[in-house]
Amino acid sequence: MNKEERLDILKKLITINSVNGNEVAVAQYLADLLAAYGIESQLDQFGDGRANLVAQIGQDKDERVLCFTGHQDTVAVSNAQKWEHPPFEAQISGDQLFGRGAADMKSGLAAEVITLIELVAEGKQPRGTVKFVATAGEEYGTPGAYRLDEQGITKDITAMVVGEPTGGQVVYAHSGSLNYEIKCYGKAAHSSTPEAGHNAINGLVEYINAEAHLFDKTPVDPFLGSVKHSVTLIKGGEQVNIIPDYASLFGNVRPTAEFSNAKVLALIKNKVDELNKKGDTQLEFRLLHNFYPVETSPENPFVKHALQLAQRNYAAGAARLSTINGATDASVFVRSNQAMAVIVLGPDNWQSAHQVDEHTTLSSFNATIETYKQLALDFFK
Repeated sequence: MNKEERLDILKKLITINSVNGNEVAVAQYLADLLAAYGIESQLDQFGDGRANLVAQIGQDKDERVLCFTGHQDTVAVSNAQKWEHPPFEAQISGDQLFGRGAADMKSGLAAEVITLIELVAEGKQPRGTVKFVATAGEEYGTPGAYRLDEQGITKDITAMVVGEPTGGQVVYAHSGSLNYEIKCYGKAAHSSTPEAGHNAINGLVEYINAEAHLFDKTPVDPFLGSVKHSVTLIKGGEQVNIIPDYASLFGNVRPTAEFSNAKVLALIKNKVDELNKKGDTQLEFRLLHNFYPVETSPENPFVKHALQLAQRNYAAGAARLSTINGATDASVFVRSNQAMAVIVLGPDNWQSAHQVDEHTTLSSFNATIETYKQLALDFFK
C-alpha cells in the first residue's frame, strides 16, 4: 500500500461511530478489507452490536505465535460543541489526523491490519503465525477480551503487541486495575433526633480515612513502583433532614506483580471486616472489575528488539522503554498465559486520548506500520 491507501483505512475506521459499542460495524469493515487481500477472518458477534474479530497469516513452519491486538470501541464524545474538528470526520491538519479514537486506538488497530495485509501482498509471510485480534468493549469491562480468553485465544501465543497509543515508546509493564464498591447500611431517623439513627455516611467516612493509609506498607514493584489507589465516587442520603440509612462509594486500585490483585482484595476485605466489628453501621464489599498487571522484563529479547526497531522508525528521541499505570486487554489475556511476552507499542498521542480534538500523527502512524512489519518478520528468525 502507499501512504494514501493506508490513510484511507484509518479515516474509514474513525468515521465508524463505535462509542462504547457498535464494534460489529468496525469488525465487518475489517473482515471485508482482509478478505479483499485473501486473508480469512472469524467475526464473532455477541450482545447488542458487539463483536470480536480474529485473523492470522503465516507459513506455519515455526510453532511460535506473535499476536497483534487492539480494541474497536472508543469512549464517548463529551462537549461535542468544543471540538474544532468534528469527531467522526477524520479531518487532517498538517501531520495531525483528528477524530474520536484517532489515538485510542483506531490508529493502532489500522496499523495492525495493514501490517498483515502488506506482508501478504509483498509475499513476506512470516515463518510462524501472526495473529490479529480485535476486541470489543475494552473501554469498559472488556467483555470482548474475556470472551476471547474463555475461548482459548491465548493458549498458543508466544508474544503479544498491544497497539495502544504510546508514541513509539515500548511499554514493557503496566499495572492492573481493580474497581470495587462498598455499600454502607445504617438506620434512618429524623435529623432532629440523630441519636435514634445510625448515619451510613459516617460508616463510609471511616473507610475513606482508613483507605488513605491502607496501602502504605505494601511492597514497591521494581517496574511499576507503589500501588496506586483512590476513592473516586460517593453517594449517600436522600433528604437533608433525614439521617441516611444507606450510602455507597466506589474505589480503584492499580495492583502490581509485587502486590497482586488477590493481595489487594484481601487487604480491603480485612479492613471492611475490622470496621464492621467496631461500629453500628455495616459495610458490604463488592468487586466490579479485576484486571491483572502485565510485566515483561526490559531485558527480554522481544522487548529489546522492539525498542531497536522503534528507535529506527519513530522520530528521534521518541522511542524508549517505559511503564504505565493504565490497564489494557492484556490484563485479561495474561490470566490464561502468563508466560507470553507482552509489550504496548503504538502511534501518537496518548495525551490526547479521551480528550476534545483527539488526534494522532500520520508520521507516527506510518512509523508504527513499519515497526510492526519488521517485528513480525524478525520474530521468527
